[in-house]
Amino acid sequence: MTILQVVDKEFSQVPVIDISTLVSQTSNYSNVIADQIRQALHDYGFFYIIGHGVDEQLQKQLEHLSQQFFAQDVETKLNIRMALGGKAWRGYFPVGNELTSGRPDLKEGIYFGAELEKAHPLVKAGVPMHGRNLFPSNIPKFRETVLDYIDSMTKLGHTLMAGIALSLGLEKSYFADRYTKDPLILFRIFNYPPNPSLSKSEWGVGEHTDYGVLTILKQDNVGGLQVKSKSGWIDAPPIPGSFVCNIGDMLDRMTQGLYRSTPHRVQNLSTSHRLSFPFFFDPNFNVEVKPIELKDVVVNDDKSDRWDKTSIHEFDGTYGEYLLNKISKVFPELRQKVLESAE
Repeated sequence: MTILQVVDKEFSQVPVIDISTLVSQTSNYSNVIADQIRQALHDYGFFYIIGHGVDEQLQKQLEHLSQQFFAQDVETKLNIRMALGGKAWRGYFPVGNELTSGRPDLKEGIYFGAELEKAHPLVKAGVPMHGRNLFPSNIPKFRETVLDYIDSMTKLGHTLMAGIALSLGLEKSYFADRYTKDPLILFRIFNYPPNPSLSKSEWGVGEHTDYGVLTILKQDNVGGLQVKSKSGWIDAPPIPGSFVCNIGDMLDRMTQGLYRSTPHRVQNLSTSHRLSFPFFFDPNFNVEVKPIELKDVVVNDDKSDRWDKTSIHEFDGTYGEYLLNKISKVFPELRQKVLESAE
């Protein structure tokens, strides 16, 4: 894919970090990784990770089963449509049903989350975005594979948040103690159909930032992700054995702008379907997200420069309130059923 504008070499490649010693909790080397994370988040808001320990066979099976699902006709896929997921906000949506900045995305996908039984207190209380997942009944091992993957990525999320805490000079349990001991887990599987004739102004998903604290993305080998670096838009192509990590609005808010939630976008110009597996490791739904007292850091509000012209530093409330406000604009047709009924 062609980079759409000239960039400085200094900010032309998202850094790659080997986190194997962070995963194994080797303290001497964890601090080295923390320094690398700090530099990457300060410069890019993005970094690749290798040495993460997530089972390769599990990833391959997830990709294979996802290909099977999306190869079906729309009517079959709609058997697990989001309208059937209710307040849990789970299930399938077809191409064009999800919006970014009011424009339909050129992708289809399935929404998942932590699997919670009907007897769970949050489910019984009708808290949005908590509940059971919807799985296709005609694809063996789909349910088990997705839930195993969610479990593996949740563990990885805790590990990475410990590394991010260390990168800020905090105790490694800082985020777990305050925000992510019981994180809100959101997992998506997206399929971007081939669009080789797309114009440069058409995007599979347009410029946006993520909402929470951490996104861990598995890409297939097609490519198409672009990141807005300090010097312009750059490609973040697939690297075998890696995940792409980026921070969201809430970590930007917590660090008072020291770490920025970086805009990114996707365009599939290939003749192949592009699969994408973003895993969102977010604060607890009911927690109030507050700034961290960091030495020599003053609030740097980039409202005027942000893609949506809104301030994440002026927001007051719980993470759940922030998320529901955002997500209601992504799926406006579900707003009344899911959100307004919860108010």
